[in-house]
Amino acid sequence: MKKEKKFIALLLSAVMLFSMTALLTGCGSKEPAATGDKTHVVLNEVAHSIFYAPMYVAIEENYFAEEGLDVELVTGYGADKTMTALLSGEADIGFMGAEATIYSYAEGVEDSAVNFAQLTQRAGNFLVAREPIDDFSWDMLKGKDVLGGRAGGMPEMVFEYILSMNNIDKSEVNIDQSIDFGSTAAAFSGGQGEFTVEFEPHATSLELKGDGYVVASLGEASGYVPYTSFSAKKSYIEKNPEVIQAFTNALQKGMEYCSSHTSKEIAEAISPQFPETDMETLEIIVERYAEQDTWKTDLAFEKESFDLLQNILMDAGELETGFPYEELVTTDFAKKAVSQ
Repeated sequence: MKKEKKFIALLLSAVMLFSMTALLTGCGSKEPAATGDKTHVVLNEVAHSIFYAPMYVAIEENYFAEEGLDVELVTGYGADKTMTALLSGEADIGFMGAEATIYSYAEGVEDSAVNFAQLTQRAGNFLVAREPIDDFSWDMLKGKDVLGGRAGGMPEMVFEYILSMNNIDKSEVNIDQSIDFGSTAAAFSGGQGEFTVEFEPHATSLELKGDGYVVASLGEASGYVPYTSFSAKKSYIEKNPEVIQAFTNALQKGMEYCSSHTSKEIAEAISPQFPETDMETLEIIVERYAEQDTWKTDLAFEKESFDLLQNILMDAGELETGFPYEELVTTDFAKKAVSQ
């Protein structure tokens, strides 16, 4: 298996830290703390993005509180860092691409992370060009300089998956993977690259500044892909099934809100999470995600989606073989949340 060095290094550090903590405390998984009459849960998200609107709806509409949870949201700034926080016990629940859970399982982590809820079903990034292109086709990227994502991460792998779908070898595109996550838009504005792959709000910000133009949606081009999911360590799920169920119930309410409300209403609901983004921009971004059917109507991470993800990982050279769905995913909580 091709190993993504940075991810593996942080993963091993997390395992060592967790092992030392377990020896010192005499336990392998902490109990969730009670805050007043609510259970305190630390949720580490891979990034803070409008792409994850249903989760923020659940926070702002007090759905977590209604389920008896006091959720502390922490941004990890990368799946490797979020997984490190989860395995080390700094976080109770991690929200990231499910590929991180597969990587940790492949490394032999005994108390591995299990995915219990899938949030997004399409890629959330967009291809931005320096000039408008009315009839864009992916073969236009041949020989071009593109600011891409971290090797082994979902943004980059989905991009490479789209290239493959269009019979383009990634070697035919000059993909720059040297720029940190979140810094590519600034680099593009500064003159680097002919195209850049951007999440929101960076894609829209580049358009509003006149520095770039969205020419394609990776979410539409790649089709339905299990892009992000919620996971917790196996031991945490076994010891705290009621917490996981309550958490999933609140998320389901957030999903249902997004499927039954307008983009404007969703934007207004999540606006406290994005004080630096004006309402007009926020609504544009929510509408862009809603139009491409970004969010599932339920949270069940089905086997077909998991198999597709592993195929993408193998095509990208990150895995030599697949791993058991039953070891890395449970749909029990998601299915129960729908039925309530």
